[in-house]
Amino acid sequence: MALFWLWGLFWLLMITTAVQDALRNPAISWWEPVLWEGTSALAASCWLLLAMRARERYAQYLERPLIWFGHHLRWLPLIVPTFIVAVYAVRHGVYGLAGRPYPHPPWLWVFIYETLKLVLFASLWLGILFGFDSYAQWQSQRRRLLEVQKALSEAQLARLQGQLRPHFFFNALNTISALMHVDVARADRLVAGLGDLLHISLRSGEQEMTPLREELRSLELYAQIMQERFRDRVTLNWYADPAILDTPVPALLLQPLLENAFRHGVERSTVAVHIDVTARAEGHSLSVVVSNTGSSLAADYREGVGLRNCRERLSIIYGAGAALRVQDEGGAVAARVLIPLAGGKR
Repeated sequence: MALFWLWGLFWLLMITTAVQDALRNPAISWWEPVLWEGTSALAASCWLLLAMRARERYAQYLERPLIWFGHHLRWLPLIVPTFIVAVYAVRHGVYGLAGRPYPHPPWLWVFIYETLKLVLFASLWLGILFGFDSYAQWQSQRRRLLEVQKALSEAQLARLQGQLRPHFFFNALNTISALMHVDVARADRLVAGLGDLLHISLRSGEQEMTPLREELRSLELYAQIMQERFRDRVTLNWYADPAILDTPVPALLLQPLLENAFRHGVERSTVAVHIDVTARAEGHSLSVVVSNTGSSLAADYREGVGLRNCRERLSIIYGAGAALRVQDEGGAVAARVLIPLAGGKR
């Protein structure tokens, strides 16, 4: 549509300019430049329509401009004489109806002049048409690329979640197994808690995101299972700003952070360990921190599967807008997740 508007404005400018020039010459009537430019516009419009119809056929050559232009320009030996005959026939006819001859240079000169003009004219408009079609093809390829990237991201997220869930329940089942022959009542409570965790996991599998309150609820269930195992060796403190509890976060994203606090803090410590889980807004980000005493980062510290999955999922969903940092803070190891808040500062 934009091309047709540009085409119409071009010929309107050509006719207006010709009429203004004619008004300065008393020997030329106003309708003569309208006839000259109008017949050229009509014939050229027929050529443009043919070029538009052929654009799909030649679209495959847009990435090779010389071949694309060559396929269009090869029709010039047919278009040039057809154009000249049609235009000058109409002009002679109208002048004849007006009882006047149509004066023009000798036919050889007309043929040379009109040929050069048509070559320049066709090259100009083919360049414009090439620009429009190239831009449309680029937009189409960009949309397809975005669709492919989205599909790959979704497939990668599914793979990461598939890695996380077996890892998640494997550790919980190991905890229950350790208690089955020691304290049946406690093992029974752990099985009930694991059932609730399984329910949450299956529900989270239906959607990529979950409200923060649901994510924290799954952490609490996991913590209850682990506290049953390490009864007098760990205490937990929870704090979450009520204003951010409805913020959507990736499902089961935070569980590996708490799992690491138990694995590297509680399991390896001979003294009581203190774990803090806090969630609050920091500027335009949601900050969730899981910190534990009883351990520190080794000099050759390397991330495990759980943390790598968290980092990859954050990168896929939020790009550079999210971060995961693990560092020593005041005698404890703190894992901090920063997620952008859609609504800005709260």
